[in-house]
Amino acid sequence: MANPLKQLAGETAIYGLSTILARIINFALVPVYTRVLTQGNYGVVTELMSWIGVLQVVLVLGLETGCFRYANKEGVDARKVFGNAFVTVFGVSAAFLALMIAFSGPISSALGYDGYGSVIRYMGGILALDSVTAIIFSKLRQEHKALKFALIKTLKICTELGVNLWLFLWADKPAWVYSFVSEVPDFSYVIFAIFASCVVASLLLLPDVFRLSLKLDGKLLREMLLYSLPLMIAALPGVINDLLDRILFRWFDVSSEHWRDTLGVYQAAVKLSVIMNLFIQMFRYAAEPFFFQRAKDKGSKELYARVMTYFVAFCCFVMLGVVYYIDILELLLGKDFRSALGVVPVMLLGYIFLGMLFNVNMWYKLSGKTTMAVWITLLGLVVTALVNIIFMPVYSYWASAFGHLLSCLVMLVASVLLGNKYYPIPYQWKTIGGLFGITALFYLASMLTAGLGSMWLRLGLNTLLLLAYCGADFLYLRRKAA
Repeated sequence: MANPLKQLAGETAIYGLSTILARIINFALVPVYTRVLTQGNYGVVTELMSWIGVLQVVLVLGLETGCFRYANKEGVDARKVFGNAFVTVFGVSAAFLALMIAFSGPISSALGYDGYGSVIRYMGGILALDSVTAIIFSKLRQEHKALKFALIKTLKICTELGVNLWLFLWADKPAWVYSFVSEVPDFSYVIFAIFASCVVASLLLLPDVFRLSLKLDGKLLREMLLYSLPLMIAALPGVINDLLDRILFRWFDVSSEHWRDTLGVYQAAVKLSVIMNLFIQMFRYAAEPFFFQRAKDKGSKELYARVMTYFVAFCCFVMLGVVYYIDILELLLGKDFRSALGVVPVMLLGYIFLGMLFNVNMWYKLSGKTTMAVWITLLGLVVTALVNIIFMPVYSYWASAFGHLLSCLVMLVASVLLGNKYYPIPYQWKTIGGLFGITALFYLASMLTAGLGSMWLRLGLNTLLLLAYCGADFLYLRRKAA
């Protein structure tokens, strides 16, 4: 059992290198965005990226995960599986891009961004290219080519960084640049930089496309879609729990006439909690194919349970780390963007529940009951929408943060109950509850240091608390394993 865990940890680390780099670069750009852009412009970036995040899940059709199930079936050619998925997603994405280009003007006007039709076209390009390359990246994960995956992802994010810095900080740009972006720095710079990075990644992955079997197999495709389309819906909760609130700001924020400013401030605070989502994402890249490939092994369910326990332990460590060093992390933000930092612990806890949900949701992926994901998803969407619609007009971004937390928790409970019925896995819930209890005690202890006048004294005491927490967790898990 140690070897599978070692393999999972190793691949998680490799995938994490590119993912960590991407988040670090995003962190590096936050000081630029929050110092060059206005709150309103950063709010626009947030809104547009929210639409991109939601639509990308739809365009991939769940085939990013569906490929793993069929590529691991006996007698099935993996090249044909990924080829079917690629051709299908390519066709859907190409049709979507054509519509975005044709209606870019009306769409930009409807959103209140007249004259920014080019930005809508860039969004269409981002969505189309990211969707088709998602299938190729899945193929690399299936083949355990973690290093190649990480390298291309790294080059992609470095391209985005380079274009951003060039547009925002280079004073003497050639005149032709302004055919693509505004002369005055605004949200178009950010979207164009992402589009440029997607083009680079697509070119780097072209050789892998030509190695696929691109002839459609109607029967195989139908089976794949029946399995994968419910997963598309199941993938929406994580994205929507992060993004739906930002879409709703336009209509429900307490200060409706300045909603873009409030959204910009809220998004800046969310950036500081995204460290948790970073670990969840890198874990997901390695864990998903790992879970499928170990499904038939003896003791696989006990292995999944152990993975969950250690996953929660590390997530709680990350949460305390962010909370303890918030005095330093807030310096990433411009002074006008620090007023919403109180929501960071709430968002962090919500991300922990979201990561646990990913682990628990393996029951319907492994058992083939993916249609159950629809009901879990709908439950989460209802909670997210209701909390934001009812409370955002009064509590603004606080409603968004708690809506995210409550939705993740409700979906987690629902998935656990259904999993116990259809595909029981012996998760160590008492041990996990103990981990949360230890984390809560150390979080409360940090509140005692919050009133100290010296930032360095607070940081020193919090460092000691974090070390003590690691020791407490280690002893606790060791005693439970004994």
